Amino acid sequence: MPVRSTRRALVTGAASGIGAAVAHRLALAGMAVVCADVDVDGAGRVAAETGGDPLELDLRSVPDDLGDRLGYLDVLVSCAGVADSTPTSDLDVAGYRRVMEINLDGTVAVTLAVLPLLRAAASGRVLTISSVQGFRAAADTLAYATSKGALVTFTRALAVDVAEDGVLVNALAPGFVDTPMARMPDGTREYDTPWFRSVYVEHARIPMRRPGTADEVAAAAEFFVSPTNTYVTGQVLAVDGGLMATF
Repeated sequence: MPVRSTRRALVTGAASGIGAAVAHRLALAGMAVVCADVDVDGAGRVAAETGGDPLELDLRSVPDDLGDRLGYLDVLVSCAGVADSTPTSDLDVAGYRRVMEINLDGTVAVTLAVLPLLRAAASGRVLTISSVQGFRAAADTLAYATSKGALVTFTRALAVDVAEDGVLVNALAPGFVDTPMARMPDGTREYDTPWFRSVYVEHARIPMRRPGTADEVAAAAEFFVSPTNTYVTGQVLAVDGGLMATF
């Protein structure tokens, strides 16, 4: 097999937010990036900005031939997901399953579909985006927090199973990050609300007294999937401005 000089990365959820920031970071690091998203127009825009390739991908129906369509792959970064703040008193099984289908099942399906390619790569890397809510749930996040907690266990279990193949598997647990997912129904930023600023900024529930940026999460992602990382696997790094260090 000929040696390739350019590593190739698949980034899901690449149309906006953390996924778009990761795509830009990896492209600047010299990787060829496949920008995947159910929002095909957004994926196409980010692909054009990064010199990558767009891929329409719905985590509710991951194609069986995804690996064949990609051909080869060195890195998978799974950023796609949905938020949910349905109160438990209003949550039904269908709503719970919708969140799990996208955040957990879809991520697992993509990973398993491309795993043979990553095992065949010289330095396969997998990074999943979980959340601090996978460790400490807030009110009205039963489905979301459960899905993110399950991703933590998935990451650790997969890391154990593929270590002998040279594939390193890790996860990030972002805290409050200023992305489109953090917008209120009326379009305002959640982090501009008086309640958030009082609790998390003025009273330093976030020690750094501000939400993070998508690029700050992407900077951490870049290390985990880079050739520089040769021994860190099965780990979950909180990128949260110190949120989980407080109580």
